[in-house]
Parts: sequence; structure tokens; C-alpha cells
Amino acid sequence: MFAGIAVCAACGGHSAAAPQSANVNAAALAVGESSTPLPSPDSCHLGSRNGQSVPDPACTPGAINPGVTQANIDSTICKSGWTKTVRPAVSKTNKMKAATAKAYDLPAGETGEYDHLVSLELGGAPDDPRNLWVEPGKIPNPKDAVENKLKDAVCSGLVPLATAQTAIAHSWTTAYDDAGLRIANGKVCLRADPSRCAGRQRGDDTGE
Repeated sequence: MFAGIAVCAACGGHSAAAPQSANVNAAALAVGESSTPLPSPDSCHLGSRNGQSVPDPACTPGAINPGVTQANIDSTICKSGWTKTVRPAVSKTNKMKAATAKAYDLPAGETGEYDHLVSLELGGAPDDPRNLWVEPGKIPNPKDAVENKLKDAVCSGLVPLATAQTAIAHSWTTAYDDAGLRIANGKVCLRADPSRCAGRQRGDDTGE
């Protein structure tokens, strides 16, 4: 539920709705570190929620990019093409993906996206293993659409950046509810005030 619109000096030009109470644990996510060690083989286990795959929270709790803050979203995640400037090189992520697949004990040849739990377009850490897992299934996948809508909500000022980050890290399958949002007529809107909806903000970025 949301009490209304709170305008703050650090909101980067956007007015973000202030939640009355959090639906998820508001503990701060880890700040990304590329030196974080990869999990060891067979140490992680895929979960399932609402019929969709979710990562092991012990191995993949999510981590955020310290260079993205509420104050600078206009020049980072809300700027078209920005994610290309922070996306890790494939030569690096291919090696990380192979190690992560072993950590999750995935069968050889398993189809899946090496996914940022907190997506780059939501200020997720680019190359911290705590923010990366092999999401089984087709590419693109249902999680991508959730990431895009959450980004729309942040860049339209419906919810603060931290709210969206925490919601997607907690469980992408319930992220709309956890962030106090709903989808109506293809748009993401405030659950407490359905008349307030986000415009499409994604530019040429896509969720991952």
C-alpha cells in the first residue's frame, strides 16, 4: 500500500510513491564486487514458485551496482542504451555461466539464460556471482517482462529504485505485488492508486 507521493531531494527529478509498509524484507542488498568467488559445484539448488524457476537465495541473493542510485537514474538506468556501457564481456560471462551451471548441478546442454537476478536495467551488479544464475527455459523468458515493467515504474516515479530492486531479488514471480504494483491494460500501475500508471520508459534496453 502507498500513502501518496513523496518528493525528495535525492530522487533525480522523479517523485516516487512512498510505501506505507514493505511487503518484503527491506534489508539492503549487497553491493556488487567482481571479486566475489563463484559458488562451488553442487552447492546450489533451483527452486520453484508459482510454477516458475527461482534461484537459490543462499547462492544468488542479488547484488546491486554502487554506481546506480536514486539520485542518478536519469543518467543511468533511465537513459536509453545505458546498460550496454556496463554489460560484462561475453568472454567473461561464458566462463562464469559454466561455473554457475555446475554449482546448480544443471545437466550439460541445459537451455537457459545467464540472468542477472537484479537486472542491469534495475541497477543490478554486472559481474558479481551473487547476482547471476542460469535461468532455465526459453529466451526471452517471463522474467524479462517483469524487469521491464519494474524499470518503467522506477523511471516514471511510481516506486523508488530500492523498492524495485528488493522486490525482484526477493522473488521475480511476486515482484509486482511486493512493490505495490499491478498490471492493467498492459501498463504498470500503483496498486493503491490504479489511475497512476507508468509510460513506457525502456528505450532500446531489454530486461536481463
